[in-house]
Amino acid sequence: MSKSSLLGIILGWGIVFATIRIATSDMLMFWDTGSFLLVIIGPYFSMLMAYKASDVHKANKKWLSIFRTNEDGPASYKDEVGRFVRWAYITQKSGLQGLENDALTSVSESDHFLKYGVELVISGYTSNEVREILKEAAYSAYQRDGKPGEILTNIGAYAPAFGMAGTLIGLVVMLANMGADPAAIGTGMAVALITTFYGVMSARLIYLPAGMKLAARTDEALFRNLLITESLVLLAERKSPRYIQDKLNAFLDPSQHFLIDRDMQR
Repeated sequence: MSKSSLLGIILGWGIVFATIRIATSDMLMFWDTGSFLLVIIGPYFSMLMAYKASDVHKANKKWLSIFRTNEDGPASYKDEVGRFVRWAYITQKSGLQGLENDALTSVSESDHFLKYGVELVISGYTSNEVREILKEAAYSAYQRDGKPGEILTNIGAYAPAFGMAGTLIGLVVMLANMGADPAAIGTGMAVALITTFYGVMSARLIYLPAGMKLAARTDEALFRNLLITESLVLLAERKSPRYIQDKLNAFLDPSQHFLIDRDMQR
């Protein structure tokens, strides 16, 4: 579980509710069903006009993934370098057949990009061909996987506009009834402003942070795929394990460097 995402949403909404509680003991005055539905559902209907329904539905489910730990984060890069250094030793000793045998048991079925890349190397493609094919695959995946984050970011941009629309609706109704009951003006104004409140808070504490988080994870996945691409190119060129170590470490923060003499299990 991603502790930062969970902590962020708990503390973010916690400070909002705490501020309301300090201001008033009547928490229910900040609840209005019509305003809530307009702000929460309205932006999704707008996205249906801009994107395919399947993409909007995927984004609606995808935002919950921000509470899961990202497997492609920086903590895994050192392990990736270690994997390819080990494969370089195996290839030196047993050739591509040894690489294939190890990959069959060590690569997860869900790691489609890595499996695809290893198959290219085993099939005998040249290093330039491996690089060309995998770069195309990496950027295509980046474009596909970035769609949910883009949609959530756009929903966050639309939510305050729907909040303003709800406020305008409330003001029209309030002004229309002003002559009948002037005492209801204050209550009507409060209900009208609640919709703007919902729009701003849902954008800033749900949609925009979720969209940014998904975009960051998509960037991390692209970085990992490009790291894998360069690693497999080096394997296809039959570079030495130490050369692969030093070349791949150049992509990483020094704290994430893999060192054969320190980290390699013999």
